[in-house]
Amino acid sequence: MASAREGVGAVVIVAAAGLVLVVAVPFLFILLQAVFPQLGRGSLAAPFSAVIPALANPKLVRMIANTLGLGLGVVTLSALVAVPLAIVRGLFRLPGAMVWDLLFLVPFMIPPYIATLGWIMTLQPRGCLAQVAGFDLSGFLFSLPGIVFVMTLNTFPVVYFAVSRTVEAVGSRYGDVARVFGAGPVRAFWRVTLPLTTPGLAASLLLVFAMAIEEYGTPAALGRRAGFEVLVTAIDLRVSDWPIDLPGAAILSLLLVAMSFGAFLLQRWILTRRSYQITTGKPQEGAKRPLGRWRWPVLALFGLVALVSTGLPLLAILVTALSRTISGGLAWSNLGFGNFAAILSDGGGALKALTTSLSLGLAAALVTGILGALAAYAVVKSRMRGRGLLDALTILPNALPGIVVAVGLILAWNQPWLPVTPYNTALILLLAYCCILLPQPVRYATAAFHQIGDNLEAAARVCGATPVTAFRRILLPLIAPGLLASMLLVFAVATRELVASVVVAPVGVRVISTYIWRQFEQGSVGLGMAMAFVTILITTALPLVVLSLMGRRGNLL
Repeated sequence: MASAREGVGAVVIVAAAGLVLVVAVPFLFILLQAVFPQLGRGSLAAPFSAVIPALANPKLVRMIANTLGLGLGVVTLSALVAVPLAIVRGLFRLPGAMVWDLLFLVPFMIPPYIATLGWIMTLQPRGCLAQVAGFDLSGFLFSLPGIVFVMTLNTFPVVYFAVSRTVEAVGSRYGDVARVFGAGPVRAFWRVTLPLTTPGLAASLLLVFAMAIEEYGTPAALGRRAGFEVLVTAIDLRVSDWPIDLPGAAILSLLLVAMSFGAFLLQRWILTRRSYQITTGKPQEGAKRPLGRWRWPVLALFGLVALVSTGLPLLAILVTALSRTISGGLAWSNLGFGNFAAILSDGGGALKALTTSLSLGLAAALVTGILGALAAYAVVKSRMRGRGLLDALTILPNALPGIVVAVGLILAWNQPWLPVTPYNTALILLLAYCCILLPQPVRYATAAFHQIGDNLEAAARVCGATPVTAFRRILLPLIAPGLLASMLLVFAVATRELVASVVVAPVGVRVISTYIWRQFEQGSVGLGMAMAFVTILITTALPLVVLSLMGRRGNLL
């Protein structure tokens, strides 16, 4: 028993050390900056003096309401789009299932600011739609419904993959049992199958809400014309516009922390009300049902969602990348491969930026995957003290905009008394990506651990396995599908993260997002879009290989 407690304690210690390094350190300096306005000058004078002026801002209430409304709107629309698709994917034999998975993964790989620019160029006056159909939808695009629509296209894959994998794990076995006892198919689904998907659904909706309230690119690009200001755009103004107001930015960030923790507490309340364990060691039938007469309507629905979320943004990006000049419009004489040739020639460091981003993306996926699995195990399966604090640390990055995380990292690691520091190296980018993206593997792994009965680990220990062996040989393989899916999402986001990269990227270290951003600043929109299109193609290859291998492994099992 002592060795078992020591093994669990080691897991908890490793998870705690990783969370402190990746999350607690930058957040601590953000908190210190909010309390001590002169921290950047090395002074702790006048504590709390910036709090009242920041909270007395007459626009603050409206910004909070806008932020909450945007988050709830994106959550609602993402659920309406993703849940029906995920249920079909998990319970039925969907033709071309892996292809649909790939198509729905692509929107998450398109940088939000790039996708938003693509929609602007498509729906604005004299945009692509106006040139083809003679009308535009700029009134809809530059409004709250338009912002929610564009952001949903980027976030619904989070819900789709989480719920589809959870439904696939639940299967139709429990619903069939309910039908044996007299329940109809609809009642069996609503009362048995759907409630068992609650962990995955709650975790994914929490992530979507957090992503929505901290997203900067889309509200900044579309909301300014509509006079729609949210907390994250206000934080950016305080960090980027003169005079710099770091204390004000930190205080507004703490308000985002409060919002995210509210969603986190709601998720915990849902998950602790009842048991959702479905993996008990007994074999389950994994066969899926045929779609029958619903085959073509379902395929039409999947095709429509894929067209709107993947096809149209990619087409807008490609057309812009092929355009010699933006003012030339949709004309064959204005199309060519000059922008792609410029990227391949690497005259501006495009290939080096691509290699750096892919390397950092893979490293961030591995680090967050390992740390996320250990942290989720410590929170769900261990009985050690401090589990609640660890869980709180895993949710903190959801509430911290990338630019604030970057400021926290600068404040933490740019201290003259540090003997060794990652500041001004590529490691500072890795720390930023890990801090921002860690909640995704943690939430996926937490949902998976909630569905694994304690009897499996107990049986392994009775047979002489150590806690580490039981974790590595039993628990980790069971959570691997969801964990790998979350790591793919981390890779996709890390390779195109913008705000933190712009702030903390060292001199001479260029990544994809900063390369594209510089092209936009210089007016080379076509070159930036060409780089974005190449990035999407390359970053799609790795998820395609991984999903294919996962599918083959499932067939072999």
